[in-house]
Amino acid sequence: MRAFLLTVVMTTVLGSVAQSQEVLKLWPDGAIPNALPNVSITEKAETTDGILRISNVSVPTLTAYLPPKGKATGAAVMVCPGGGYSILAAGHEGEDIARWFNQMGITAFVLKYRLPDPKIMTNQHEVPLMDALQGLTLIRQQASRYGIDPAKIGIMGFSAGGHLASTVSTHYQRPPASARPDAARPDVARPDAARPNFAILLYPVITFGEKAHTGSRDKLLGTLNKSPELIADFSNELQVSAQTPPTFLVHSEDDKGVPVENSILYYLACLKHNVPAEMHLYPKGGHGYGLRTQKFGSLNSWPSACQAWLTAMGLAN
Repeated sequence: MRAFLLTVVMTTVLGSVAQSQEVLKLWPDGAIPNALPNVSITEKAETTDGILRISNVSVPTLTAYLPPKGKATGAAVMVCPGGGYSILAAGHEGEDIARWFNQMGITAFVLKYRLPDPKIMTNQHEVPLMDALQGLTLIRQQASRYGIDPAKIGIMGFSAGGHLASTVSTHYQRPPASARPDAARPDVARPDAARPNFAILLYPVITFGEKAHTGSRDKLLGTLNKSPELIADFSNELQVSAQTPPTFLVHSEDDKGVPVENSILYYLACLKHNVPAEMHLYPKGGHGYGLRTQKFGSLNSWPSACQAWLTAMGLAN
């Protein structure tokens, strides 16, 4: 396997003491697939209303968060923040979630995936999926170093990140043509290495059909690239199969951004194909809350319900 650059950054979350986090590049320098040559873009990170927003991602990475020594279960999860495929909400739907997993003994990796942008990439609709497949592959390749069981690696996604997570869950066996491994690209993800063993989807974008979040759809596919075939391919309720991993879904019925039918459609597809699935619907909560649920009544129970689901599968303490 070709070497991947490993760097270290300092970070502080939820008032805790800053500590080192490993940041792994997904692709070797100079070999990022679909990237246009000789095009540069400056990544931006801005915090507004307590939400960290990262944009202009051209170098995708994984940031590792490790559970306390002696508490690790051997399970791991890759977290895909949302943001409508326009930005990454990398704080409350990324780092905060990773810390929460660590409390359960689960190793977490926050994925900073490239956002669709025809100015810096070709076939923009393929790129987030390519990065996510490569992220899971890299976690599996590094499993022994992190004390991870390769059969206990899952994916979690929020909103558009939920669309990405459900796309991985339903497309890992047939990655985009330019993401398929060959002799010239041995670093590209292989389907067996990229399969998630479980999935957690919070207020996910699922369909690109009638109940679509049109902003996410248009950013991913582009305004001129919306053939019926492509819309169907990225409508993940239509792509569920018996090989789709067990899935936990959370959605609010008053979500005005991503209609609750997105989760319902995916859940029904899981039932149809005998995929173990658990869905929690709440009357209030809106969209984009992450762990910030205190003011929404019963929605405050989703983290404990998810932990119970993970514990029942032997993944969490």
